[in-house]
Amino acid sequence: MNAKLSNQEFMLIQKKITQLTGIHIPQEKIFLIENKLTKLLSTFGYRSFLELYYNLNNRSDNTLTQKIFEIATNHETMWFRDKTPWRVLEDVLLPLYLSEFDQGKRSQVRIWSAACSTGQEPYSTAICINNYLSCRGRLDLRRDFVLLATDVSTSALATAKTGAYDSIAMARGLTQTLKRKYFTQKSGTWVLNEKIKKMVQFKQFNLVAPFWPLGSFDVILCRYVTIYFSDDVKVKFFNKISKMPKPKGALFLGNSEVFPNYKSGFIMEKHAGDVFYRSLN
Repeated sequence: MNAKLSNQEFMLIQKKITQLTGIHIPQEKIFLIENKLTKLLSTFGYRSFLELYYNLNNRSDNTLTQKIFEIATNHETMWFRDKTPWRVLEDVLLPLYLSEFDQGKRSQVRIWSAACSTGQEPYSTAICINNYLSCRGRLDLRRDFVLLATDVSTSALATAKTGAYDSIAMARGLTQTLKRKYFTQKSGTWVLNEKIKKMVQFKQFNLVAPFWPLGSFDVILCRYVTIYFSDDVKVKFFNKISKMPKPKGALFLGNSEVFPNYKSGFIMEKHAGDVFYRSLN
């Protein structure tokens, strides 16, 4: 099919994608999105981009909506990306949590990895926690760390749930020491230790939806997500995320992301050059 995506059709679909996902597809990516949408025309038997848009707008086919999620989302990720959350966990948060466990002030730590893609971020967090507890002879507390990882993409979540990665994915941010300690090579892929896999619960979740059904969290990792959002969606997102941390809960954004007006609900903290936000509650 040699359909050509007009500017009008692009603007209609661009607006719909933002409505569905919060993600803004810039004009300069019209040719990229045209190629992906053309494949959808063939897949669903639509005769034009307008027909695709009308079906998407009517939400008559959940399969089509999910395909749009896959087109819009970026699965760029790596192990221990930027190191920031895990340095802060090891040096600041985990010592505090263990002390609170021992004093009877805490019975659980809830952690949310939002937009977790194929699982490297939540699994990095689980490995960090396991290493810390193991070194201190406190693996009995591992079950008290509850990690929820969400993403809108079902294909990304399917990969994450397997805990199996190819050599290219393994080379992105993972040390040889951790690779040998936590993975087993099987049929050309590297499979994560089952105990680490069991530490993470995966769930499909759209960040344009209300957050309150997820509950509140001690640690929230929502990194390199808002850079793809439209300005209006960013405002709504930060308003919602501000209500999610438990008292003194920690929020991590990507190192290049800006949290406007954070002072209404957070204080900015720095540790060894790393920046994160603590809830004022």
